Order: sequence, then C-alpha cells, then structure tokens
Amino acid sequence: MKDGFVKIACATPYLRVADCNYNADKIIEMIKNAHSMGVKVVCFPELSLTGYTCGDLFFQSALGNSVEENLLRIVNETADIEIVSIVGLPFSYMGKLYNCAAVIFKGEILGIVPKKNIPSYSEFYEARYFAPGFESDFDTIVNNKIVSFGTNQIFECSNMSGFSFAVEICEDLWVGDTPSVKHVRSGAAIIFNLSASDEIIGKSDYRRTIVKAKSGSLICAYAYADAGIGESTTDMVFAGHNIIAENGSILSESKLFKGGLCTADIDIYRILKDRRATNTWQYSDHNYTINTFDMAVSETKLERIFPQKPFVPLDKASLDSNCEEILSLQAVGLMTRLKAIGCKTAVVGLSGGLDSTLALIVIAHAFDMLSLDRNGIIAVTMPCFGTTDRTYNNACRLAKSYGAVLREVHIADSVNQHFKDIEHDPDIHDVTYENSQARERTQVLMDIANQSGGIVIGTGDLSELALGWATYNGDHMSMYAVNASIPKTLVRHLVAHEAANTDKELSEVLFDVLDTPVSPELLPPEKDGTISQKTEDIVGPYELHDFFLYYVIRLGFSPKKIYRLACISFDGVYDRGTIFKWLKKFYWRFFSQQFKRSCLPDGPKVGSVTLSPRGDWRMPSDACVALWQSELDSIEY
Repeated sequence: MKDGFVKIACATPYLRVADCNYNADKIIEMIKNAHSMGVKVVCFPELSLTGYTCGDLFFQSALGNSVEENLLRIVNETADIEIVSIVGLPFSYMGKLYNCAAVIFKGEILGIVPKKNIPSYSEFYEARYFAPGFESDFDTIVNNKIVSFGTNQIFECSNMSGFSFAVEICEDLWVGDTPSVKHVRSGAAIIFNLSASDEIIGKSDYRRTIVKAKSGSLICAYAYADAGIGESTTDMVFAGHNIIAENGSILSESKLFKGGLCTADIDIYRILKDRRATNTWQYSDHNYTINTFDMAVSETKLERIFPQKPFVPLDKASLDSNCEEILSLQAVGLMTRLKAIGCKTAVVGLSGGLDSTLALIVIAHAFDMLSLDRNGIIAVTMPCFGTTDRTYNNACRLAKSYGAVLREVHIADSVNQHFKDIEHDPDIHDVTYENSQARERTQVLMDIANQSGGIVIGTGDLSELALGWATYNGDHMSMYAVNASIPKTLVRHLVAHEAANTDKELSEVLFDVLDTPVSPELLPPEKDGTISQKTEDIVGPYELHDFFLYYVIRLGFSPKKIYRLACISFDGVYDRGTIFKWLKKFYWRFFSQQFKRSCLPDGPKVGSVTLSPRGDWRMPSDACVALWQSELDSIEY
C-alpha cells in the first residue's frame, strides 16, 4: 500500500455445483493463499458459493440454509487475517431472492450488494430465480448483525486515502448504463465484478475489450472475476477468464480454463492523479452508503512491470505500428503548416546526428504528401571546431539520399570573429565557446530561410527540452519543431524504423547515424578524430531521464516513488546511487530550465507527454525545486 500500490486478486476456484461445503473450503483456502501473497482484496466469481448453474435448485431450502451456514464459516475462518474478500452467493431479502456479493473483512460482513441487471435472454434465465437489485440502501440482518443491503455502497479503507472500491455483478458491466458509472463518480477507485460469463467463440476478445475500455473511460481499476471449471456444462462452458485493468490498460489476465489466482498491483495514486487532471471527470453525490474498514498500511511487494523505456512499446508489432503512426503525425503537422503558409522550402541544419536525421526524414515525408519536389529541402551542414569526419560525411550522404539540396557553410571564421568582438579567448572552452557556435548556426539557418523563402525546421527533441539541453535562441529556436514531443529513447526507434523500410544505401547511413554517440559536437574532437563531447556523460543516460520524465509529467509521481520504481526497473543496469544522482540532476535541470520551454516554437503533439506551454504543460519559470529536492534528500540509498 506504500506509494499508493494495492495488490488485488481475482480468484476462480474449482467448484461443485450446489455443494456449498466444498465450495466454501476452496474459497477459504484461496483467501488464505491470496493473503500470503500480500493481496489486500480478493474477488470471487458470481454465485461462487453455490455455483452459477444451480437452476431451480436455487429455490431449495436446503441450498439456502447451506449458503447461510457456509457464508458464516467463511467469515469466521478468515477473521484473523487482514484481507477483504468478495464472495458471490444467492441471498434472500424481504421474500425475494437476489444474486449478491458479500464483502467480508476480519470477521465482519461489511455489506451485501445485489446484482442490478438480471438477464433473461439467449442462454440466461436469471429472472426465473432472482429479483433485480435496487439502489437504495437498506439494512438486513445476518447472524444477528445489521448489514447494509443495496447496490449503492462504497467500501473505503480509513487508513489510506483513495483506497475505495465498489461492486457490480456480471451483466451490470455488459449493459449501457452500468452501475460502475455512479460508483466511480461517488468515489470508488476500483470496481470488482463477480461474473459467470460462459465462453463462446470470440467472447474473450470482446470481454477483454469491454473491461479495458471501462477502466479507461471511468479512470479506475476494474477487476473481473469469472466462473470456471466445475460449473455445469449441461448447456454452457465457463473458462475462468479473469482480467484486471487500470486506466485503459490490462495489468493482468488469466489463461482460459486455468482458474486460480490472477493478481495485479493497482496504483491508487495514479488513478487519483488522472482524475484530478481530467476536468471532465467529476464527482457526484448519488447518496451512497460508505462502509469503512481499517487496514494497516504496508509495503506492497510489487509484481507489476515498469518498463525501462515507457515511451517505447515492448512488442515489435506495436512498436512498428507506433513508429509508422508517429512519423505520419509529424509529417502531417509539417505538411499542414507548409500548406497553410504557401511555403515550398524547408531549411534544416543537418549535423549527422539522430535528431536532425529524424527531422530530415519527417520533412521528406511531408514533401511527398504535398507532392513537392525534394529539391525544396535545403539541408545545411555547418562544420566548426567539434565536427568529426563521421558526422560530416553522414550529413552529406543523408542529404544526397533524400534528394535534398546540400549547402555547406563553414562557421569557424564567423565564430572566431565573434570571439574577437566580445573579447572571448577561444582557448577557453566554456559555455560561451559552445553556445556561440549554436547561435551562429541558428543565424545561418534563419538567414538562408529568408534567402530561399522557406522556414527553419527545428530538430530538438522532448528529452532535451526537459533537461534544458538546448542553447537559448540557438538550437532552441525554429519556425516549426517537428521533434518537440519525441523523447530521445523513441527517436532512435523512429530512425531505425525508417532504416528498415528504405533502400540499402540509405539504410546503411541511417544505421551508422544510430551507431554514433549522441553529441552536440561543440568541443574539438579527440586526436584520433573521434567525438570528445558525449552528451550522456554530462547530463546522464537518456534512458534514465526519459523514465523520470514519464513518471514526473505523465503520472505526477513523487520523487521517492519514482526513485523506487527506477531502482526496480533498472536493477542490474545502474546502482541505486547512480539512479539517485541523475534523478536529482533531472529535477534541478527541469526546474531551472523552464524558461526555455516557456517560449517554444510550434510543433506537433504526438504522445501523452509534451512540454509545450500552449498544450499540456504550464509551469512558471520561477518555480522553486526545493520541495522535490528535500524529498530526494530524505532518501536513504
């Protein structure tokens, strides 16, 4: 529960139809097993105490008596362990039988929730046995104790803000007006669904889609516990398809016909953050009963995977698809700008590095979309003190391969003259030495754009913007910045995607660009002509900074939480001290360099994280980093 993580589970035990004693044994066994795994809430399928397929046996008094006896046995035999259990059972109230969920914790029944939507179509005949549940909360008596009965109930942990859940049952998910809409708008962060969804061809895909979509549209976690083997196969087969989703993503899913426990670590704080950030998600008071329970806050042993590169899909098919879409988004953005202003010339500074290569790729695609001749692309290479033969040659080869006009402007004399003008010693390789070159290059690009009636296309990426790794009014500035929302870890894959889908000659040079160390090349090269100034030696590994960027901006996590996740994700890659060092550097640079982001040129948003002051990120340039640094300083590593 530390850092907002709560481990939950969907449980599908093997059962015997109408054998409540046997089913209760299995339920108790799975509750205890789930508790040993650190699970805080475990949900069982619909009518799990009796079996969903009892048919007219639901009307038998013997079955009803056994349900009551075994419900109390489950309550009593799990009273000494700290776990909430949600069990499905038929329950009689005011002369009617209801399909219900009993919520149990430490020897108490916190509430009983009836199913609201009762299906009687196709293979389902539930209306023959069960009355539809009602929203109004009434009291009922179970084992001489008053228990809340009704659909409008929320169960809330008093020890952890935001840890709250509600319950709906099977068909309640499949209808248009699902009870979960009211549940989440009344405060529930997690929805548990007890289900008995029979399996037919194609249904698992639809079930997966609807659970995933519901968790996304309601900004919640959704746990779907499905009936499995042991249910009667007279007319139906049940597969135990358990699914746990959060905010539109599947976290965990069981294989069909396997049963057992399906667990996932729900991030309550992420859910709350996304709700706060989405102004169309609004709280509404629907007159709910709030049932509280006390559960000690403990550290959750995380089984959830936090990818080292959150901006990059893990599987190749998704990565290829994303790369194709992103390149199209970038190109369409530029195409629209060129068309709107009637411009047929684009000017780009081509260094032979990754970012300018990606910019050239995007420009070429945009020109093709407009059916413009690529000789309207002016690629300018501007050798100076730090330029190496490798990057220079790659820049020339790239321009030629893409059919761009290559212009070569040597800026060393201009920069040296500038040093004389401002009385700077060229032997002093400080920030003035470096930035003078960057600003001279930008001046050259701007003037060539004026000369040719074109616009300058920016090459800087999202990671550089986050770190402020750009010369103000140098490479920081352009007329349209096509890479502004592309993180460095993704830039590599976009260039690699282009390399894999082009001719052999161009592919060779693109792969060589990918193999070149990231560098602004503002300092003289080594004696052997290799790059001396490597960006990641100065600001830190981009894979770490992109990880930090995602969790700082997209999810708003605290420094301690980000550090914890980074240590898990990069275990064996970086030691804890190294991660701490660069996380502290990230926060310092991110805050101190906001002024550069406050006046960014236009550029297309292509992902969920962007730092445009006109888009998703509005931050004062004078914001103080002290609060974040103070939390970091309290970390023991």
